[in-house]
Amino acid sequence: MRVIGVVGPAGSGKSTVCRILAQRPGIVHVDCDRLAWETYRPGGPAYPRLLARFGNQILAEDGSVDRGKLAALVFTDPGAKEELEEIVHPLVMGALERILSRERAKGAKMVLVEGALLLSSPHVNRAVFDLFIWLSVPEEERQRRLLASGLARETVAQRFSAQAGLAPPEIPNLIKVDGKGDPEEVAKRVLSAIEGYFREAPTSS
Repeated sequence: MRVIGVVGPAGSGKSTVCRILAQRPGIVHVDCDRLAWETYRPGGPAYPRLLARFGNQILAEDGSVDRGKLAALVFTDPGAKEELEEIVHPLVMGALERILSRERAKGAKMVLVEGALLLSSPHVNRAVFDLFIWLSVPEEERQRRLLASGLARETVAQRFSAQAGLAPPEIPNLIKVDGKGDPEEVAKRVLSAIEGYFREAPTSS
């Protein structure tokens, strides 16, 4: 089973490309953002620690963590962002490894793991991944995509600010793929890049 990290800043098309490719037999899509929010839910492993660190100000009326309120806190405070990641990312990594074990047992051929911070968070075990795909899209196009999806300008600005300086590292198992244009065509480019990589440098997993 191949484990592929699909990486890139907000608006680069990670979710769309992964969803398209996961329609193919044997390909599974895992969204690390969704895993993170599972840890946030009341009763989840991160919930009491988030309240202890950030207080009840991050809660919605129903007692769940309000994503907007939490983002407003951490996006303007690098120290708070690091603390949030220290709480949540190890939990996400643990959940991911359990999912990978389950999908391997079920016979999946490829798991696409979507996550903006897979290559920048110190809490991610990169050894789990066979390959990383970085979707390269100009900032202007990424902004247009996010606004077209219905996000408020303030939210888009927050995301861009939080990911300022996010760039692909120079590692051998990373391929940069042009993420501009039609999503179906981008998905084909991504799949071609993955298949080409393993033809030229096969690895076992």
